[in-house]
Amino acid sequence: MKKICIIYTGGTIGMVPTSNGFAPEKGYFAGALNGIDELSSDGMPRWDLIEFEPLLDSSNIAVSQWNQIGCTIRDNYDNYGGFVVLHGTDTMAYTASALSFMLEDLDKPVILTGSQIPLCMLRSDARDNLITSMLIAGAGRVHEVCLYFGGRLIRGSRATKASADGLIAFDSPNYPFLAEAGIDIRYNKNALAKRSRGRFCLTEFHQASIGVIKVFPGIQFRLFEPIMTEGLNGIVLETFGTGNIPNYDDALLPLIRRAFENGTVVTVCSQCQQGTVKLGAYETSSALTAAGAVSGYDMTTEAAVAKLYYLFSRGLEADKIKDMMETDMRGELTL
Repeated sequence: MKKICIIYTGGTIGMVPTSNGFAPEKGYFAGALNGIDELSSDGMPRWDLIEFEPLLDSSNIAVSQWNQIGCTIRDNYDNYGGFVVLHGTDTMAYTASALSFMLEDLDKPVILTGSQIPLCMLRSDARDNLITSMLIAGAGRVHEVCLYFGGRLIRGSRATKASADGLIAFDSPNYPFLAEAGIDIRYNKNALAKRSRGRFCLTEFHQASIGVIKVFPGIQFRLFEPIMTEGLNGIVLETFGTGNIPNYDDALLPLIRRAFENGTVVTVCSQCQQGTVKLGAYETSSALTAAGAVSGYDMTTEAAVAKLYYLFSRGLEADKIKDMMETDMRGELTL
């Protein structure tokens, strides 16, 4: 077992009851960890704890917080064999996707986890999620960003939150689990990313104007005209099925053409958790390609958003970004 670093960013796992509901408390979590006897057992990796100040509510996490986590890993990369990032569940899948792109040529496990019930509560799921994540990080058998929760190890760029209150809260709709934890931790060797031969580095994200539009019956696309300006960098369009859109008001395609002319990258994803976008498979989707949209294939919305941030942060031209959105970079899509 290699020595690991636990990065505690906040979230439910370390919260305590207050008069205003559960909230994080500075310094509490370090003492709570020292009170878990299993963490000092012979089979556990040695570990250090880095606690963020202030602790973050995951609902408030955005680009600057992703950079903070990424920089913490970069600054400590040579000192540890793996990392466990403790994070709130609401946006954990977004952070997992963001770190997947930010951490270039990663050759060590970075495991995100948390809990649905605080560690201080009787029925908490925190203890198992934490201990198993530490074992996976210390074993060094994975070399990518992952999310572990409820017995499942998921590729970071494939994770999505599937339940608001279930203890198995995350899923990987279009890619196998990397490992499942029962009596033993069973790794899916064929699903794991290959070791990188490059040199690890961090690409910090820059602020970018990115939006998500979810298509629904009766949607009035004209309402979105004011945002279709040259200042809009990218849009993720969540369509029906394999990329189908309504055409009853003939407003969407002119909007996409205007976005295309402004250099905005429009990426089409599906509202369905399973399956892939196939632009052109139906008449109602072929027009999207003609208007300048690109296919997100089976990417999650979380991965598509994070990938847009990453590509714009690299300073690439819009045409290059469109090509890269349809290229698998971190195991985020299946071609």
